[in-house]
Amino acid sequence: MPVFHTKTIESILEPVAQQVSRLVILHEEAEDGNAMPDLERPVFAVSRAVENLCKVGKETVYSTDDLILKQDMPQSLQRVEEASHLLEDASRMLKADPYSGPARKKLIEGARGILQGTSSLLLSFDESEVRKIIRECKKVLEYLAIAEVVETMEDLVQFVKDMSPGLTNVSKMVDAREKELTHQVHREILIRCLDNTKNFTPVLISSMKIFIQILSQGGNGLKESQENRNYLVQRMTDEINEIIRVLQLTTYDEDEWDADDLTVMKKSQQAIESKLVPAHEWLLDPTAIRGGVGEKAIRSILDYALKVADRCAPEDADQIRKTVSNINTMADTLADLRAQGKGTSPQAQALAKNIDSSLLNLNQLVQQAISNSEKSGVQQPAHTVAGRVEQAQKWLRNPQSDDKGLGYQAVTLVVDEGRKVAQGLSGPERAELLRCCDEVEQLGHQLRDLCRRGQGNSPQAQAIARQLGSKLNELKDRIQGALVTQVVADFADITTPLKQFTDAALAPESKPNRVPEFEDKANKLAIYANNASHTAYMVAAAGGCRDKKTVEALNQAARQVSDLTPQLINAGRIRLMYPTNKSADEHFEMLKRQYADSLTQMRNLVDIAIDTPAFIKATEEAIIRHTGQCEDAIRRNQQPHFVENTSNIARLANRVLMVAKQESDNSEDVSFKENVDGASDDLNRAIHGMVQGATALAPNLQHAPAATQWRTANKGLITSVGNVRQAITVYPEEPDMSQLSMQDEAAPPRPPPPGGAYPPPRPPPPETDDEDEMMQFPTGTPQANQPIMMAAHSLHQEARQWSSRDNEIIAAAKRMAILMARLSQLVRGEGGTKKDLIACAKAIADASEEVTRLAKELARQCTDKRMRMNLLQVCERIPTIGTQLKILSTVKATMLGAQGSEEDQEATEMLVGNAENLMHSVKETVRAAEAASIKIRTDSGYRLRWHRKPAWYH
Repeated sequence: MPVFHTKTIESILEPVAQQVSRLVILHEEAEDGNAMPDLERPVFAVSRAVENLCKVGKETVYSTDDLILKQDMPQSLQRVEEASHLLEDASRMLKADPYSGPARKKLIEGARGILQGTSSLLLSFDESEVRKIIRECKKVLEYLAIAEVVETMEDLVQFVKDMSPGLTNVSKMVDAREKELTHQVHREILIRCLDNTKNFTPVLISSMKIFIQILSQGGNGLKESQENRNYLVQRMTDEINEIIRVLQLTTYDEDEWDADDLTVMKKSQQAIESKLVPAHEWLLDPTAIRGGVGEKAIRSILDYALKVADRCAPEDADQIRKTVSNINTMADTLADLRAQGKGTSPQAQALAKNIDSSLLNLNQLVQQAISNSEKSGVQQPAHTVAGRVEQAQKWLRNPQSDDKGLGYQAVTLVVDEGRKVAQGLSGPERAELLRCCDEVEQLGHQLRDLCRRGQGNSPQAQAIARQLGSKLNELKDRIQGALVTQVVADFADITTPLKQFTDAALAPESKPNRVPEFEDKANKLAIYANNASHTAYMVAAAGGCRDKKTVEALNQAARQVSDLTPQLINAGRIRLMYPTNKSADEHFEMLKRQYADSLTQMRNLVDIAIDTPAFIKATEEAIIRHTGQCEDAIRRNQQPHFVENTSNIARLANRVLMVAKQESDNSEDVSFKENVDGASDDLNRAIHGMVQGATALAPNLQHAPAATQWRTANKGLITSVGNVRQAITVYPEEPDMSQLSMQDEAAPPRPPPPGGAYPPPRPPPPETDDEDEMMQFPTGTPQANQPIMMAAHSLHQEARQWSSRDNEIIAAAKRMAILMARLSQLVRGEGGTKKDLIACAKAIADASEEVTRLAKELARQCTDKRMRMNLLQVCERIPTIGTQLKILSTVKATMLGAQGSEEDQEATEMLVGNAENLMHSVKETVRAAEAASIKIRTDSGYRLRWHRKPAWYH
C-alpha cells in the first residue's frame, strides 16, 4: 500500500495516482455502455517510464550490499513490469474492441499494479536508506554499551576516538533524513533526540573522566561518579533508540501522544531489541563477571517488559509477568554461580541457554501484546483535563451510547486530578475544590448506574447529564485557578536554591561545617526541584493548555529536571570532596548549566501553559498577603519576618516583570507593546521604591515616618502590578453600544389591522448562516464500525459550536465535515460510484487547501507570535494529508473486483487513518484560529466573527 512519509515518495506517487484515477473513471464510464478511447499513446508513455524505472531498480539491486533490498526490490520490479504488460495488452484489445470487458478488467488490474508496485518499489529503496542510518546508530549504541567498562585514561581516549566518527555520521544522516520527512512530529522528535545526544556527549565524557580519576586514586565519590556515568549512558542510549524507532515509522496518528500506552509500549519494545545482543553475549561467556554490561542488559529487558505488561491486555500481561519472573530467578541463580567461579558448570551452562531462549520468547510476547493492543482499537482517556472533559461531554450528549466506559472513566480521572491539586491548597479554596470533586463524582455514579439499567435516555438521565456537564466545566475552571496559585508559589524564585547549593559545593576546605551545610542545601534543592517539577506535571495535565506540543515539552522538561537533580547533587558532592580537581570542577559546571537551562525552560513553558492575566492576578493577591504579614511583623517588631516578606514581595513583583516582558516580546502589536512596556517600567520603579523603603524601615520597625514611606511605596507597587495586568489583558471586540438609548420614549402607534379578503403574505425568513447546509450531515451517532464517519462527526461537533456567518474558516470546516461524511458512505458502498469516490476525495483535498489558505491569512494578521506559530504548524500539515487522501482514495477505487481482499482491507485501513488525521488537524486549526482571532492587527481591516452558540447543557 502507498506510504507518504517522505517528500520524494509523495511527489512521485501523486502524478501516478492522478493518471490512475482517470483510468478508473474511464473504466466506470465504459460499464455504462460508452466506448473506451484509444489508450495507445498514454500506455506507451507509461511503458517507457516503467522500463526506465526497472532499469534503474535492477542496477540498484546489482550494486547494493543490502541483502534485504536484494530480496525485496525484485518482487516490486516484477509487479510493476507485469502491470505495464497488462496495460499494453488492454490497450491492444481496446483498440480492436472499445467495448471489450476482459480488456477493461486488465486495464484496472494494470492501473492498480502500477500504483501499488511503484509505491512498493519506492518503499523498498527508502527502507534500505533507513537501514543505513540505523546501522550507524547501532554502532553508537555498541560504544555506549562498553562505556561502563572503560577504567583507564588510555581506554577513554580510544573510546572517544572510536565513537566520535559514529556520532558525526549519525548527526549528518539524521539531519538530512529529518528534512525529507512529511510528518512534522517525526521531524521534531528526531531534532530533539539528536540535540539531546549532542548535549549529553561532552557531559558523558566528563563523567567517565572523573570516574577513572577517582577509581585510580581509590578515593571517595566512586559511587556518585558511577551513577553520573550510568545515567548519562542510559539517557544517550534512550535518545538513540528513539531515533531508531522514529526512523522506521511510515505513518502517524495526529492524535497520538508520547504518553499513550501504545507509544510507551513501542518505545519499550525498541529498547528491548537494543539490549538483546549484549545480553546474549553475556550469556555465552561463562567467565563474564556479575553486574557487568550483559547482566545489566538482561535486567533492563525485564524492566521494559514489565512496562509493557502494565499497559497491555490482562491476558498478555499475565504471560509477560510470568516469563519475567522466571527469567529473573534464573538470572539470579546464574549470577551467583558465576560469582562462585562455577560459570562453566553444566548447571550454569544450562541456565544460560534457558535464559537466552526465554529472552527471545519474552520479546515475542511483547511484540504480540503490542499487536493485540493495536488491533483492539480501544480508545484511551485523554492526557489532559481539557481533553478528558471533552471525552466526558461527548458521553453526556448521548449517555445511552456504548463508549466502552470511556466517558465515565474520563469523569473519574478529572475528579482524581482535582483531588491531587487540592492537596497543595488550604482553607476555603481547598474545601470548595473538594466539594466540587465530590459533586461531580456523585453525579457520575448516578448517571453510570442509570445507563447500566438501560435508562440512559430517560428524562432523569438527561437532566443529570446536563447538570454533570455544567459541573465538569466548573471543576475544570477551579482546577486551573488553583494551579495558577500553585505556580505563583513554586516558581517565584528558581535561582536561590541552585545558587545556595552551588555555594555549598564550592565552599573552600577551610570553611567549618562545609559537609553538613552541603547536605542541607542539597536536600533543599531536591525538595524544591521535586515540588516545582510536580507542579509542572500538573500544569501540563490540568493547566488548560490545549497545545499538545507545549504540553509534551513541559512534561519532558519536568522529567529532565527530576532526573538531573540527583545527578547534579552527585556532581556537587564529588566537587566538594575534590575541590582542587579540575575534572570534578568541569563536570559540576557542565551539569549545573544543563540543570539551570532545564529549570528555566520548565518555568518558561509553565508560563506559556497558564493564563497570564490570571497568573498576575494571583501574584497580586500573594503580594497583598505578604503585605499583611509585613504589617504583622511591624506590629510585633519582628525584623527577620519583615525582611523575609518584603523580599518575597520583590521576588513576586519581579516575576510579574518577567512575564510582562515575555508577553511584550511575543507581540507585534505596537499599541499593546507600548502599554505593557510602560506599565512594566512603572512597576520596575515601584519595586525599587518599595525596596528602598523597606531597607530604610528594617533597622527600626517602630520608626513611624519610615513605615509610612514604605506603606506608600508598597501600595504603589500593588497598583503597578494591577496596571500591568490591565495592560496585558486583551478583551474581545465588543459591538458599538454608543447609539443605544435607555431613555423612556413613547411607544410607536399600533399599526392598523390588515384589510382585504386575504391575509397578507408570510414575511421572509430571518437571515441565517449555513445551518440549512448542515442539515446535509447525517443524523444519529456514528457506530464503532464507521470510523471515517466518526472522524467527520467529531469535526462536525466542533464546528457547530460556532456560527459560520462572517466566519469563512468555520464555513469551510463545516463543508469538510459534510464531504468526509459523504466519503464514509462511498467507502462503505452506501451509494455512489468510484467516480464519485475520486471526486469526493478531490473536493476534500481542495477544501483542505482552502482551510489552510484561510488559516494562513489569519496567521499573517495575528500579532501574537506563539499563537501565529501554533496556527501555522497545525494548518500546514492539512494540504499534505489532503493530497494523501486523494492518492488513497484512488487506490481504494482501483479495488474493483478485489473487495474483501487483504489489499482492499489494507487500503481501507490506511484511508481511515488518513481521514482521522485530516479531521483532527482541521479541528485543531479551528481551535487555534479561534484563539488567534483575539490578537488581530487593528489596522488590517481583517474581520473574523466568532459567535459561540449556547452549550447543549445550558
